[in-house]
Amino acid sequence: MLRRLLVGCAAFGAAMGLAACVSVAVGSSGVSLRQVASVMLGWVPGVRASLGPVPPEVRAILLEYRLPRVALAGVVGLSLSVSGAALQGLLGNPLADPYVVGVSAGAAVGAALAIMAGLQSALGGLGVPAAALVGAVVAMATVMAISRTGGRLPARTFLLAGVVVGSFFWSLVTLLLAVSGRSMQEVMFWLLGSLSGADTARLWMSAPPAVLAVLGLWTLSRDLNLISVGEEPAHHLGVRVETVKNVVVLLASLATASAVAVSGVIGFVGLIVPHMVRMILGPDHRVLIPCAALCGAAFLILADTAARTMLGATELPVGVLTALLGGPFFLYLLRSKGIR
Repeated sequence: MLRRLLVGCAAFGAAMGLAACVSVAVGSSGVSLRQVASVMLGWVPGVRASLGPVPPEVRAILLEYRLPRVALAGVVGLSLSVSGAALQGLLGNPLADPYVVGVSAGAAVGAALAIMAGLQSALGGLGVPAAALVGAVVAMATVMAISRTGGRLPARTFLLAGVVVGSFFWSLVTLLLAVSGRSMQEVMFWLLGSLSGADTARLWMSAPPAVLAVLGLWTLSRDLNLISVGEEPAHHLGVRVETVKNVVVLLASLATASAVAVSGVIGFVGLIVPHMVRMILGPDHRVLIPCAALCGAAFLILADTAARTMLGATELPVGVLTALLGGPFFLYLLRSKGIR
């Protein structure tokens, strides 16, 4: 296990680092890898002098726009991937993804209300993400309250409650779109998923829940391994099944809520990435969770880079691209490799 963990983290960590370097260097304004290295490693004695000076405008582009966007893409990809891996293991359903708990629909309602109310500039530009986060938390709390039965959280009931609550909130989104008037285009752009509004404030809003989720879920990885075999055997082996289920759902939902709040709805990341890592390294959550985090970060960084550059001056919402890539790729996995 330890060898697979180290090799997997090294490989996916290197992929994430390479993806970040490429993403920072690619864009409408020409920036060389030397300039990227000079800015990112300028604190190392002698590096800045050896790599040469960086023009102030290039430094501003890197520090104020591209680096925050790359970092936010990594955090969002990490959050969605880890949440998907944990929920698939907990619920025993290979089709489970972070949005199954209705979080995205609740966030969409909150964001739509904030946009229609003109709160885009409130809270230092965090008005819409903050409202989306509140909506996501309300949806999560509703699903957990509905699905809880006699102090237990049955997996099947939880899934059904997530579908029902999500459908209800998506109906509210449709209603809000019908009466949104001039705000419809902005609401639709948020629903498609985009990282164009990335800044350090959004990064600090989403990073702590992501780190908490990864660390918390990794500490529960042994229990997740046992629960994925069966709740009854896990109970006999000393796992406090209901406590673990509640904590896993809360951590996964919190990470998903914070990701959706700052990026909109970016689908398939939490569904595809865990299966990719599972096929390469196996189902052991002690290896799967940290490697899925790194792989998810690399995946979304590359997807966002393609989304903002492939059409020239027109930026494609990254949620559209992940859906276009994710749907066929998931069908390929399902048909050719099988999903266990």
